[in-house]
Amino acid sequence: MSAQAPDFDSRDFKSALGRFATGVTIVTATHPQTGHPIGLTVSSFNSVSLNPPLVLWSLIKSSSNREAFEQLTRYNIHILNAEQLALARQFSTGSPQERFHDILWTPGATDEQVPKLDDRYCSAWFECYNRNHYHEGDHMILIGEVEQCHHTDSLPLVYHAGSFDLTPTLTET
Repeated sequence: MSAQAPDFDSRDFKSALGRFATGVTIVTATHPQTGHPIGLTVSSFNSVSLNPPLVLWSLIKSSSNREAFEQLTRYNIHILNAEQLALARQFSTGSPQERFHDILWTPGATDEQVPKLDDRYCSAWFECYNRNHYHEGDHMILIGEVEQCHHTDSLPLVYHAGSFDLTPTLTET
């Protein structure tokens, strides 16, 4: 038995998925060939397991960073705090150099090569071993084994209905 063909188009599907509010993350790493920092804004992030501590995120296969993330050993995931709308936008466009322009970061605790964004930008962060990845549909799903993590008391930035926000608003019907 196989799945039935959908009775909706990709725009309807994306709109329905947009009803699910999610946090906003920036994933950073060091490019395995160039040694330069790379990073991108990601909203498809969630936990997988507590023991061992696993998280997942997904990357569109057409991303210029796909091959790098298939090859590298470690990356950092930063959950942005509510004040970091501009940073989320900065890491969603432009060259790697433009994305890291005027951004405070340090080498991560687990691997000296992996950029860790300054805590002032984050509600939480996770240093991950690149445990596995899977190609499904038009995305690559990456599984990270968390080696270090930290959280603050700051509120997270939220992505909902196709835009960034602190919290979704309730509309009366």
